[in-house]
Amino acid sequence: MKTTDLISELMSFARQHSPYYKNSLADVPEAINTLCELPLLDSAAFWNHSESLDQWPVLTAGVEHALVFKTGGSTGNGRLSVYTRAEWQQTVDNFGRSLSAQFSPGDRVANLFFSGDLYASFLFVHDSLAHVTTGITEFPFTGEVEPPVLADAIAQYRINVLAGIPAQLLTFASWLEQNERTLPAVDTVLYGGESLFASQRQRLERVLPNARIASMGYASVDAGFIGASDRDCDEGEHRSPDGHALLEIIDEHTGETIEACDQTGLLVLTSPHRRLMPLIRYPVGDLACWREPAGTARRKFALKGRSGNSQRVRVGILSLITSEIGENVRCITGSDDWQLLIEQANGGDVLTLKWMPGERAPTTDQICQMLQVRLIELYPQISQLQAARLLEIRIQRCGFADLTRHPRAGKSLRIVDLRRYDQHE
Repeated sequence: MKTTDLISELMSFARQHSPYYKNSLADVPEAINTLCELPLLDSAAFWNHSESLDQWPVLTAGVEHALVFKTGGSTGNGRLSVYTRAEWQQTVDNFGRSLSAQFSPGDRVANLFFSGDLYASFLFVHDSLAHVTTGITEFPFTGEVEPPVLADAIAQYRINVLAGIPAQLLTFASWLEQNERTLPAVDTVLYGGESLFASQRQRLERVLPNARIASMGYASVDAGFIGASDRDCDEGEHRSPDGHALLEIIDEHTGETIEACDQTGLLVLTSPHRRLMPLIRYPVGDLACWREPAGTARRKFALKGRSGNSQRVRVGILSLITSEIGENVRCITGSDDWQLLIEQANGGDVLTLKWMPGERAPTTDQICQMLQVRLIELYPQISQLQAARLLEIRIQRCGFADLTRHPRAGKSLRIVDLRRYDQHE
């Protein structure tokens, strides 16, 4: 089936069974020639009422045969992401097969991703490893394993591959450094869920001196499988999962499709196979650029940071929801003018919440303290990252001119991501 026919069929199904898409695609013709004829998905409207499976207008059916995961946020407000069992199996099958090139026969893999509380990462990696075509053995520790237990198990079971999120891997590396231990038998580290930055890589290399460090692949609980990691991919680069998802890069300001290489824009995904929770021109929240010309099979792209207007941003093990933070900033400061600045320093993340005072704001010190306390209440894992020296939180009062704006559109950006995604130095 041609791509246009596939998308037309998906669009027809979504309009017929999803109240959200019936409304958002009401003015689109039945047959289309290109994806850009469809409107870009409005993320705020898409996620409205997603905390209630019975009231969420995006869904096309009930959830009798489904898997439900949480995409982030506090326990009460985390958004739900839904797959049919068949959709989940297709996703982990395709991701696992793409991952096969990262392994060698006989590899022993420690799965250090997190499970429980509706998290998807451990189950996603566990199920994906079952579809790796190379002969490997999995050791499903989860991210809760204590560093001394893990270090001893690596030696006892001759584990040579570690797979986990950067924050967990860095916590383990810090413990190894503090105890003056190295693990030369580990020859591969695969990370996922968040980018790994240059200073963080150096910390891992000090205690894992023989390890090749690479992305496990690019995926999210809401969008599913987004990009494959091959051995020819440089830092931040992935390959399009042809046949599984359709990727576009579009200009954030004009909405025009970008086909030229090395021109940064918003990464947008359409999933031909997701029918229970359809994803049609869904902004995944990241900026990216093409590394290979149009028409290249499994076209390579590079991540360039989070979009300034993303609904969610990953910082270590945190998944921060901008609307959730905005509601609390407004409640505490009486102002809608705020911004999150994300930087890297000394091997960890620095998260700065800038805010402008409102008319009824208390003193600056009071507000800064209240905002810090509220952030930790919303995201308790902040304390864990702070204790491991992987995260520093700064709360700063600012003026209007101190808030970064889009260079062309002039719009205020909720997120300013200054981390470097393509540098080893």
